[in-house]
Amino acid sequence: MSTELAARGLWLEYGGRGGTVALEDIDLTVREGEFVSIVGPSGCGKSSFLNLVAGFLQPSRGTLLLDGAPIRAPGADRGVVFQEHALFPWMTVERNIGYGPRTNGLPRAEIDRRVSELLELIGLTRFAKSWPKQLSGGMKQRVAIARALANRPKMLLMDEPFAALDAQTRRFLQDELLRIWARTGTTVLFITHSIDEAVLLSDRIAVMTARPGRIKETIEVSLPRPRDENTEDFVAMRRRVAAALHNEVERSLSEQEAAH
Repeated sequence: MSTELAARGLWLEYGGRGGTVALEDIDLTVREGEFVSIVGPSGCGKSSFLNLVAGFLQPSRGTLLLDGAPIRAPGADRGVVFQEHALFPWMTVERNIGYGPRTNGLPRAEIDRRVSELLELIGLTRFAKSWPKQLSGGMKQRVAIARALANRPKMLLMDEPFAALDAQTRRFLQDELLRIWARTGTTVLFITHSIDEAVLLSDRIAVMTARPGRIKETIEVSLPRPRDENTEDFVAMRRRVAAALHNEVERSLSEQEAAH
């Protein structure tokens, strides 16, 4: 496999030198077609790292490469899905999905073809003319995923995309995401607070320390798919990730209490 994303000695400091260190000496490689999740205590810099990969932030030190080229700004080669769907309420479902290709000047026929394919992929073809306010929360997130995929990105960056959903919808969308990932082969970098979600979805799980965030351990998840949360192997993997996280969560909570 070729290297899709490579972070080497990556630092992020808010307020310049002497300010708040959010990320410290991050080393992480994400290979082409992989599904990699990042877990860590609240405030450890998970979303900050995702924003660096998205190009919304610039590192203070170190290198961050996509296919060997430095990431300097947002680009169509990275699709981003946030916790809130962020759909344009004045656009129909099909117009929302086609927004990126339209902005990039693709021909109308190609835009229509991509939108049609993605509507079929997410199972919402009959809702093409609907407005976001007419959709459920889960449907909105499926549209957000389709919109992120419309530019045919090399990577899909997902920042706790299912956190605001009820448990039943969340579980359904986890399966949907795996189906879409298998169909498209897009590399996925996924931020989550849920150990179960990380084990269910990922090829590898990167565990981060309490702030300043570092990669404490990268855990290979070799369980066969589809995965069953009730099997002994799944429970054992969950325990392994939880053990890696335990001290970091304790340290994070202690620091928060001391700050107050």
